[in-house]
Amino acid sequence: MVDPSDLSGKQKAAILMVTLGSEASAEIMKHMEPELLEELTFEIASLGSIPPELKHKVLEEFYQMAQAKDFISFGGVDYARETLNRAVGSDRAAEILTKLESAIKETPFEFVRKADPGQVLSFIQDEHPQTIALVLAHLAPTVAAMVLAALPEELQTDVVYRIANMEQTSPEIIRDVELVLERKLASVIRPEMTKVGGVKNVAELLNRVDRTTEKNILSKLSERDSELSNEVRGLMFVFDDIVMVTDAGVQRTLKEIENKDLALALKAANEDVKKKVFSNMSNRAAEMIKEDMEYMGPVRLRDVEAAQMRIVEVIRRLEDAGEIVIVGRGDEDQLVV
Repeated sequence: MVDPSDLSGKQKAAILMVTLGSEASAEIMKHMEPELLEELTFEIASLGSIPPELKHKVLEEFYQMAQAKDFISFGGVDYARETLNRAVGSDRAAEILTKLESAIKETPFEFVRKADPGQVLSFIQDEHPQTIALVLAHLAPTVAAMVLAALPEELQTDVVYRIANMEQTSPEIIRDVELVLERKLASVIRPEMTKVGGVKNVAELLNRVDRTTEKNILSKLSERDSELSNEVRGLMFVFDDIVMVTDAGVQRTLKEIENKDLALALKAANEDVKKKVFSNMSNRAAEMIKEDMEYMGPVRLRDVEAAQMRIVEVIRRLEDAGEIVIVGRGDEDQLVV
């Protein structure tokens, strides 16, 4: 009988996915980075027969680790230790907390990641722009973009500029910021030098904010530092850039998009974009989309932009997975015919 302690973290994760079942596992995997997903898929494929007892032990360990992390977030390490001591005994509690420590110390501002964007905004909006930049740089791009868009306009460009020029941040500075924010997780977070921010991070943020916010920030950023602004623009992908996607890429993308979103997104698109899309559809499908666009009548600009953003997210996901190519983004030189 294999003991869970003899397994690697990836092997345990693979067993957990199998134990949870395909439906639950699929929902979890949607949120994974492509590299991690590929590695986990390989581990799952490599699994042989898994004894029911091993499945139970892995699931139990996962539950205990998740519960301990919640205890830490709620009341700090001392609270978690006291609660776990009562639940599983002091030895097992110490083992769980030791395993958690290595994971927690690599994730600064973990407590912010669990809050919704509205809570994060109210929590940091009165802080110094450098503090806001540091926190946003540690958040998932989707959440950080929502917070950025809700900040006062005069603050947005300043924060973006600071993120773009952010270099390695020392553990001492991160700890000081967390202490100022009065969070108890600072007592267990001991990160290595962390590289966050940078131009790529800014492009990720601006790809996810609404178009009005995006244009405003880029305009002001250009006034402040035109070279930096151009660098950010070069890494961004917006809806009009569909013309740079190969025909095969557009065809692959269309398989992932609902007709309603496509019709709505094309409602305000320029003729080049419409031509690119329609030329990669059958005549019948193109006519159906054109009819949908005509029959829907006047639409809100924000609804059009939301549909365009959903399509952009699909394109970015497919590009990250290597399923499509966007000409002019460095990959065209690697094509082999």
